[in-house]
Amino acid sequence: MLLSRIIQQAMEQSVTRVMERLGAKIPEGLTVAVEQPANPEHGDYSSNIAMQLARTLRKPPLVIAQLIREELEASGLAEGLLEKADTAAPGFLNVHIRWSAWAGRQFELPPAPGEKVIIEHTSVNPNKSMHIGHLRNSCIGDTLVRMLRKIGYTVEVHNYIDDLGNQLADTVVGLLNVPLSGKHVRFGDYCWDIYSAVNREYAVNPELAAKRAETLHELEEGTGNVAWLGSLTAERIVREHVEEMRPFGIEYDLLVWESSIVREGFWAAAFERLRETPYFYRESEGKLAGCWVLKQGTEPGAQDAEHTTDKVLVRSNGILTYTAKDIAYHLWKFGLLDKDFTYKKFTEGLYTTVQGGDHLPLGRADIVINVIDSRQEYPQTMVKEALRALGYSAQSDKLHHAGYGVVSLSPASAADLGIDISDGKASYAMSGRQGIGIKVSDLIRLMEDSIKRARTDQSGLPSRDIAIAAIRYYLLRFNLGTEVVFDLRQATEISGNTGVYLMYSYARAVSVLAKAADITPEIAAEACACIPDPMEKAEAALLRHIAFWPDTLDAAGRELAPNAVCSYAHTLATLFNNFYSACPILKAEPKRLRFRLWLARKFADTLKDALDVLGLPAPDRL
Repeated sequence: MLLSRIIQQAMEQSVTRVMERLGAKIPEGLTVAVEQPANPEHGDYSSNIAMQLARTLRKPPLVIAQLIREELEASGLAEGLLEKADTAAPGFLNVHIRWSAWAGRQFELPPAPGEKVIIEHTSVNPNKSMHIGHLRNSCIGDTLVRMLRKIGYTVEVHNYIDDLGNQLADTVVGLLNVPLSGKHVRFGDYCWDIYSAVNREYAVNPELAAKRAETLHELEEGTGNVAWLGSLTAERIVREHVEEMRPFGIEYDLLVWESSIVREGFWAAAFERLRETPYFYRESEGKLAGCWVLKQGTEPGAQDAEHTTDKVLVRSNGILTYTAKDIAYHLWKFGLLDKDFTYKKFTEGLYTTVQGGDHLPLGRADIVINVIDSRQEYPQTMVKEALRALGYSAQSDKLHHAGYGVVSLSPASAADLGIDISDGKASYAMSGRQGIGIKVSDLIRLMEDSIKRARTDQSGLPSRDIAIAAIRYYLLRFNLGTEVVFDLRQATEISGNTGVYLMYSYARAVSVLAKAADITPEIAAEACACIPDPMEKAEAALLRHIAFWPDTLDAAGRELAPNAVCSYAHTLATLFNNFYSACPILKAEPKRLRFRLWLARKFADTLKDALDVLGLPAPDRL
């Protein structure tokens, strides 16, 4: 059980006894919440429960907090895990951990509810090489996978391939109509230039622009030269995408192709179901005449001021919108369609939807999480609305959109790419249509070169691995909704909130432990939780933060917040380096040496756990 949960239960029991003693009923829905105060002087855990009870008991919160404290002390202070409890104005109840008792206990994450989670992430249009904005999606999605698996969920990872969309149509039009020469190592890089070139050509050649709609129809029909060219283009680029993600530790279980959803009747089945509801209809007049439309607000209060427009699912020309196909896909994800895909192996450990393949036990999720940028909030809302319209409110409630802010370039990084920054903007947006952005492969190379120039010792972790870890951490450390302004120089700094700093801190701890084993092997072997009383301030701060790791991981998983793990790991590394500077380890007297070695080992194990969740290496040497 989590440490916070043990303390919470002890407080709940004390509150119950106080209410019984005063002859009062506990208010319905009351929650005894505990939190970790930033200032250790305010306790290791704190609760405002007394303030919540003030109106019910008609007593000052400080008096109620005192009554709860007395009951907590009388009951043994949470199985002896607490050193003391005290109160503070205006009515906080603060408790302090007995660290010798904590060190002798094991604290575990609560058991997962046995639910299967499907996480869809990456889902890049298969029309060109990936850029850094796409990479943020992949890093967030993969970290959510790692977090949820760590806390006990069964997780299936999907990468949705939009092989019937406008972007692929544009690239196919370009391949057939726009001459292009130059040296390109990869097909995706060639298509990067084709895509921007065809969009420039559209602006001056309306006849070519008209070919996009024709190409979209041919891609959907799935027969003929254009459809085959689109299929071959998409598959080649997806293989490059999958290969490009592997060094980041990012892998998938299934590739779901949009063409499979359309050609194998998934949308047709969803369409017939939607037609039976009053929320899906064909518009007969106005600018949407001939379109099939899903009405907003399938439940009272479901429509809000932000989203007041009903959603077109089938255009008047018969072309499906992305949302239409996404609705069918999500009905399958939850196991709500009487249809299933068949599959074949795409690469080792990765399967793809295909006609005439094998049957596999995929899909049928209890929870679905989609990692898609925040600009797609409206289409994601409409998928939830469609589920509600069909009577699947429970599944709608378990469909979560992990929206994130886009990635732009800092002025310095934009200048490095040759972008004109004379207008003095704070950041520069990337645009595939204009060919502006950093390809993932180019970003790795630039970061690797920067790290090589800064290193005096090249014998540790390879510079390429450091570069990849630095990029991944930089894209994870921000709140999901925050726009990331990527700066090449900041990402590789050895100090501050960077992946390099975390890996350096881990390597420092491992080095200290290795030296201890060489210098004093008997003491290193006997290192234990002989916790001194009192501890040095730096020792206490580090130990306290280590104790919070299971709580942090549990909360980050429930809130889908990878940045919370980044914040925890950065603080942990900072506290260790403060401890390392303020408290000599190898020169300490024997009893203190044992404790400090034990604390260093606890730090290393905890940071490694956090690095694993974040998808970063834990190197013995950097």
